[in-house]
Amino acid sequence: MDNTIKHIGVFTSGGDSPGMNAALYAIAKTAEANGIKVSGFRKGYEGLIDGDLVQLRSYKLQKLTQKGGTILKTARSKRFMELDGRKKALQTLNANKIDALIAVGGDGTFKGLLAFSEICDIPFIGIPGTIDNDISGTDYTLGFDSAVNTAIENIDKIRDTAESHNRVFIVEVMGRDSGYIGIHSGLTVGADAILIPESGKDFINLLKKVKNYNSEDAFLIVVSEGDEIGAELVSSKIKEVNPNVDLRITKLGHIQRGGNPSALDRMLGIRLGVEAVKSLLQSKKNVMVGILNNQLHLTPFSEVVKQHQVNKELHELLELFGT
Repeated sequence: MDNTIKHIGVFTSGGDSPGMNAALYAIAKTAEANGIKVSGFRKGYEGLIDGDLVQLRSYKLQKLTQKGGTILKTARSKRFMELDGRKKALQTLNANKIDALIAVGGDGTFKGLLAFSEICDIPFIGIPGTIDNDISGTDYTLGFDSAVNTAIENIDKIRDTAESHNRVFIVEVMGRDSGYIGIHSGLTVGADAILIPESGKDFINLLKKVKNYNSEDAFLIVVSEGDEIGAELVSSKIKEVNPNVDLRITKLGHIQRGGNPSALDRMLGIRLGVEAVKSLLQSKKNVMVGILNNQLHLTPFSEVVKQHQVNKELHELLELFGT
């Protein structure tokens, strides 16, 4: 055990995701059990630069595991991208006698820690928090399951009104560079077509299916926001091949980030939070704690920043159900 760690700093960065508060609770609980103080920096890297921190107590966080978002707030920091910003953050850590740092966020967060490690010697541990599930080194990221459940709930409601009017509905879900939300929500709601950034065949299959669409049933299309085609272009192309369809576009947007975290995300936050502190006590540094095959796994930041690819099985499911 590393007995030199007496004070851990923690912050949430990038896009918020359900389950972040559960992770904060687990970090505080585990640290307290080992006699370690925990301070939370507000607004991500901005708080690290400005010294905006509060002490975290597990008994207060315990009541917030069901709350979405992050109580520490989050922000994207242009200042931290500059060396002067990182030097100010280092001054903050030194002034508050922070011995280790835990960050909950996405690949941009971990890229920031990699850059920070060039001037800072204290150990950093990362926890993957992003609804897009687009980080390598873990099967699931905090917030992904909750976002998919939110998408499913809303797409089911859209189907009800689509069926009532025999409409073609294009539903855009989040996923700037990743089709995970699109695939998981689209397959489980029985969508007629699913378009994701990682596939080029999906759009061709869609046009073949919708060309002769003239049914008493709704026609439901789920599109990832990062798909190279885009919801509006999909709409115009459909109108070209079948001008008679009654078509609507719905963008779910940031509703997918909010709401109470699912049981899976709450448990994932707790497991990752506990392991983050334990990893620090085992003298680990510059690694992300993830879940692979339901087992805790550490991945160096240099490997984490690579894209988590949609695997062969999911591509095969997409092709099977999209034709």
